[in-house]
Amino acid sequence: MIVAERKKIPELLNIVKAHKKILVLGCGTCVTVCLAGGEREVGIISSALRIASRLQGIDLAVEELTIERQCDNVFIEQAADAIERNDAVLSLGCGAGVQAIAERYRNKPVYAGLDTTFIGILEEQGIWTEKCAACGSCVLHEYGGVCPVTRCAKRMLNGPCGGSREDRCEVRPELPCAWQLIYARLKEIGQIDRLRQIAPPKNWHRSLDGGQRLVVRQDHRI
Repeated sequence: MIVAERKKIPELLNIVKAHKKILVLGCGTCVTVCLAGGEREVGIISSALRIASRLQGIDLAVEELTIERQCDNVFIEQAADAIERNDAVLSLGCGAGVQAIAERYRNKPVYAGLDTTFIGILEEQGIWTEKCAACGSCVLHEYGGVCPVTRCAKRMLNGPCGGSREDRCEVRPELPCAWQLIYARLKEIGQIDRLRQIAPPKNWHRSLDGGQRLVVRQDHRI
C-alpha cells in the first residue's frame, strides 16, 4: 500500500490561511490504513485547524468529507458539491489523489495535506516499512522475494558488499543486511544457486528518472 505521513498543523494552516472556506478531504483506502488521511484523521486535522486559526485570528471555515478513493473519478464525483462550495481543497490523499482532484477541478486550489513516503507494508502496530520503490522493472523473482533495490542501502544487484557486521547493514546498522535476507530466503526455497549468477546492470529506463510513467492496456481501452 501507499504509506504517507501527516504534515504538521502550523504548516497546514500556512498553506490554507489565504482562504475563507476549505474542504478537508480524506481518502478511505491506503492512507486510512496507515493512519494518515482517513475519516478519523480528517476529524482530528479539521478540529486542529479550527483551533489554530482562531488562536491566530484567521477567519477559516473548515468542512470535512471522506471518500472511498481520491485517485478514482467515480469516487471523486461524490465530493463534487462539497468541492464547489469551498474555496480550496486540503487533500489527505496520496500524491496521486491530490493530482487527480486538481486535474478534475481546475478552478479550485488543491493542496496536499500529507507527505507521501513509500510503498510498504504494516510490520506491526504503528510501524510501516518500505518494500517497493516502484522501479518499473521488478526483479523479485531473482532474489527470493526480497527487493535489493529498496532494501539494500546501496541498491546492489550483486552482493553482499562485504561491509555488513553480524547481519546488520553497514550504512544503517539498525537494519538487517538485505543480502543476508536474500541468502536466507533463497536457501529456504532451494534456489541458492541463483547467487552464482552475475546480474547485469539494471535497466532504469522504466524508473522515475525517465519522467512521468504511463501504463496502457490496449485490451481494456474503448
